[in-house]
Amino acid sequence: MGNELTVAVLGPGGVGGLLAALLSRAGHRVICLSGEETARTLRTEGIRVRSTPFGDFTAPVEADTRLREPVDACLVTVKHTALDAALARVTSPALADGLLVPFLNGVEHPAALRARYRPDRVAPAVIRVESTRVAPGVVEHGSPFAEIDLTGTAVPRPRLDTLAEALTAAGPATRVQDDETATLWAKMSFLAPFALLTTHHSLPLGEIRTRHRDELTALVEETAAISRACGGPADPAQPLARYDAFPPRTKSSMQRDAEAGRPLELDAIGGALLRAAERHGVSAPVTARVVGALARERTW
Repeated sequence: MGNELTVAVLGPGGVGGLLAALLSRAGHRVICLSGEETARTLRTEGIRVRSTPFGDFTAPVEADTRLREPVDACLVTVKHTALDAALARVTSPALADGLLVPFLNGVEHPAALRARYRPDRVAPAVIRVESTRVAPGVVEHGSPFAEIDLTGTAVPRPRLDTLAEALTAAGPATRVQDDETATLWAKMSFLAPFALLTTHHSLPLGEIRTRHRDELTALVEETAAISRACGGPADPAQPLARYDAFPPRTKSSMQRDAEAGRPLELDAIGGALLRAAERHGVSAPVTARVVGALARERTW
């Protein structure tokens, strides 16, 4: 990779649109991959960003319905529920030597992607940000931060470093992490209890951590035990402390999906958690109860 990268963004929504716009503004060539209607809007109007830390700006991007040429990296920023359909836009021959960088919730997707693309080019990433697509090509970045952890067990370190440097220079502070398992489970340990309980009770985080504190604590402890068995972080005090620091009206993305009638990432989060618990013989009765209740109510 040179100083100027060619980056595809599969799914230019809240996260993908923000990253696409920031990379474009920093001088990189960006190709957004989406449906024809969205692609047409992006080609003519670019991506408009409203952001306190990064400013309000419009960035030009290219747009297409599928990847037609080599890129340095393809950022996968769709939700897990839309992943299979979205990947049809990026064939393995088209991606060739490019990095595939999934910003997906859960812990099972890297193995699935490595079965489909070059295993030594799949570089999972975790992003901490609140960013929403309010219309095609219009993104509101609501959090005062945007931080990325980039990893990839078999990916050559110089490839990771080059992409991390480009992302950091564009805006989001990006670190390369050596331990892929720990990186993914650190996100899962925080996300799963938060997503499952806010969605199950249809309540914001502030009420979950007060009215349902015992249930939250039990779910965090179960998740930490599963994470420990899988080689991830094992301290339940850390996610609990983070929950307590969040604004009380905070909602999870899964809860917002439920409110909007969209499919839930329940299998990628709750299902994956229970499968890991079963593999390692970890008891997770609270997790099983909450996931089961959500599965009966919602579409996986």
